[in-house]
Amino acid sequence: MPAQSQSRSPASHLREEYDTWQRLFEAQPAIVERFLEGQARILADAILQRQSQTRLTLPDAVVIDPSNKGGAAEKVPAELREQMIGGLLDRITRADIGVIIRERLAELEQSPNRAVAVSAGLLRHTTAIYMVRGMLPSGRSVTYIPDDDEETPTLPAPGALEAESAITAATDAIAEEDESRKAPDADGRGELLVPYVPYARKFYLPRWVAFDDEDRLLVNSVAEAEAHIASMQRFIGVLHAAVSLAPYMVADEVYQSKRYGMLGQLINQGRALARYQTREIIRIIKQRAAANDLNRGLSLSLPYFDDQDLVMKTHNFEVIPGGRIMFVPAFVVRASLLEQAKVAQDTRLSPSTRKHLLAELRMLEQAFAG
Repeated sequence: MPAQSQSRSPASHLREEYDTWQRLFEAQPAIVERFLEGQARILADAILQRQSQTRLTLPDAVVIDPSNKGGAAEKVPAELREQMIGGLLDRITRADIGVIIRERLAELEQSPNRAVAVSAGLLRHTTAIYMVRGMLPSGRSVTYIPDDDEETPTLPAPGALEAESAITAATDAIAEEDESRKAPDADGRGELLVPYVPYARKFYLPRWVAFDDEDRLLVNSVAEAEAHIASMQRFIGVLHAAVSLAPYMVADEVYQSKRYGMLGQLINQGRALARYQTREIIRIIKQRAAANDLNRGLSLSLPYFDDQDLVMKTHNFEVIPGGRIMFVPAFVVRASLLEQAKVAQDTRLSPSTRKHLLAELRMLEQAFAG
């Protein structure tokens, strides 16, 4: 038996820890479950809103043995139930409330009083579960494939299942007139709602898809597209916060599904936004060159999406030094080639981010090569 325990993978340990706390939660009386869920909402809000201070309250009693559902509960000492988290010093130093909460829960979990230790562990578990399952919308069942040999799948699989037209919530659909219901014998079910455009329906949450597979804008403005990217970043941020609080949440099937679905969508759409903005830069350069408005130098900030940090960044470089130098398209080609050589050797970027940025630099090069 000891040999078997040593050979088990970290994933199996996390799964066992997750299952243990889930069984402990399910062993609690309904009133304790509701209390823990209420406290979970308070702690989750404090973490995600980066509050400087919050209050943690332990239940008055908990079941210690997960196999004893409905059995006798052990009381939590009244003087230990109320825990203030964060204070003046933390506000001054701008300490991360999430770190402070994790540290306080860890301290309580080491308590010699079993009821206190279990209560703290249950609060940690319930808060992480609430973050993943209660704060984030569920999406579609999706399948992504990697772009060439990339590690993270970001492209909708060819022939991926698209939902058929259906009468559904307006938040998940666009109204479309059904030709078949124009006939005299139509059954009068009313307006047919179709979930977004076909390409968007291949992603986890179509409501946040701002670009199609050819980087064409599907929303009203670039600002709206950037808002969609920000919404997806917040979604991933909540998942990261849940795992920071309880690392075993990676074993939760809902967490895995939401992370897979949103991570692929965020990277896909982030790159599409960067390519769209790159084409806008090319258009503006050509427009200003035609107006002889680029004869005093040119520097560029080329946008790209970093798939490690999951944020938009810019690659800054000089095309033409400041001064009275006539603009020639060959200057852009030369600068693009020089930057491609630098980026190809930049180990600070992940291989997939380098590939993405190099493709944008080639777009720039090709746009002025003719």
